Amino acid sequence: MKRLLGGLAGLVGLAVGPAAFAADTPVLDHGDTAWILAASALVLFMTLPGLALFYAGLVRVKHTLSVMVHCVAIACLVSVLWLAVGYSLSFDGTGALIGGVSKAFLLGVTRTDLTGTLPTTAHFVFQLTFAVITPGLIVGAYVERIRFSAVLVFSALWLLIVYAPVTHWVWGGGWLAARGVMDFAGGLVVHATAGVSALVMAAMLGRREGFPRDLHPPHNPGMTMIGAGMLWVGWYGFNGGSALAANGEAAMAILVTHTSASVAGLVWAVLERMRFGRASMVGMVTGVVAGLATVTPASGFVGPLGGMALGAAGSVVCFGAVELVKNRMKVDDSLDVFAVHGVGGILGSLLVAVFASPALGGVGYGPQTGGMAGQALIQAIGVAAVAVWSGVATVAIVLVTRTIVGLRAKDDEIEEGLDLTYHGERAYNA
Repeated sequence: MKRLLGGLAGLVGLAVGPAAFAADTPVLDHGDTAWILAASALVLFMTLPGLALFYAGLVRVKHTLSVMVHCVAIACLVSVLWLAVGYSLSFDGTGALIGGVSKAFLLGVTRTDLTGTLPTTAHFVFQLTFAVITPGLIVGAYVERIRFSAVLVFSALWLLIVYAPVTHWVWGGGWLAARGVMDFAGGLVVHATAGVSALVMAAMLGRREGFPRDLHPPHNPGMTMIGAGMLWVGWYGFNGGSALAANGEAAMAILVTHTSASVAGLVWAVLERMRFGRASMVGMVTGVVAGLATVTPASGFVGPLGGMALGAAGSVVCFGAVELVKNRMKVDDSLDVFAVHGVGGILGSLLVAVFASPALGGVGYGPQTGGMAGQALIQAIGVAAVAVWSGVATVAIVLVTRTIVGLRAKDDEIEEGLDLTYHGERAYNA
């Protein structure tokens, strides 16, 4: 049947002429579309319920539900803003710094409009799930002490002021894309932006009582493990879907993603054994997430050897970063968003310049980058620009949020628990 259809297509081509099949004419691919729709579901699964469970298990019982509410509220809020203007600012137009507004509310976008081989609506939905999880990651920096209204205001402003411009720079045809920066699935766009912003938010919000020595342990490590497992599964869509096609690139991205996570989890366990005399479950899944974050920017550009190396490097460096942020810098980034996601994403964004080398099983470099050294410089510029923009913009956003609705919950609200004081519910009713 395929040969018959191919023969008929060839006869049609001879009849109407080659112009009808110009190479630059987008053609819908049903396989690609099916994969991206499935990948979109996997990435949303990372936030709801994956990230919600991962974070909720790490806090005290009386704040458990508030963390879940934050994830749900951000998913709803970001989805509306992404449709209104976020997608357009990220992917419309050819400006160097920010997109246009012609795709606001997807006005004028029809069911037959294509982005590459995908319906534009499928591309919209896939990118929406990335926009949802990125401010969701920042939740881990401010748990147990922030006002619910502040979460909403901060997340809305952050999406439009930090996330949308950086997405345009890297994936929407902006100035970093023009320079040839390599960020396959979000080392810069997702993890560096969220990580740096989390560090700033945590510093400006202030510490929890008892930080860093007298904090309560995670109330439900089993819940955290379940959430981490969901994140791991969802990352198949996160990295594999970023190929925007059902092809070998997607398959390799999934392979190196899984390998990196596996190596990182083992390395973190060894590091804990050496440092504390035991390997904890929470530590192992934290290592898994560190490996996933580190391989993300490189996942479509490296081979299996690169995936293993990135997992090991990410685990070692992120393990050290946790100690640095909490005990040296004394910043209460409660659930290690910067140390794991930020540092992992930045490290992977820098090391992709090494492991993309064909000699190491990678895909090589673009013609404008000048090989490994040139690519390393471009990656460093990208990391610096994204980190500075995310940090400076977040300071302004936090100040505006504090002025509009306040930032930190009252001491008596924290003592009673944010579940009851802000939501009137408990996570458990025994």
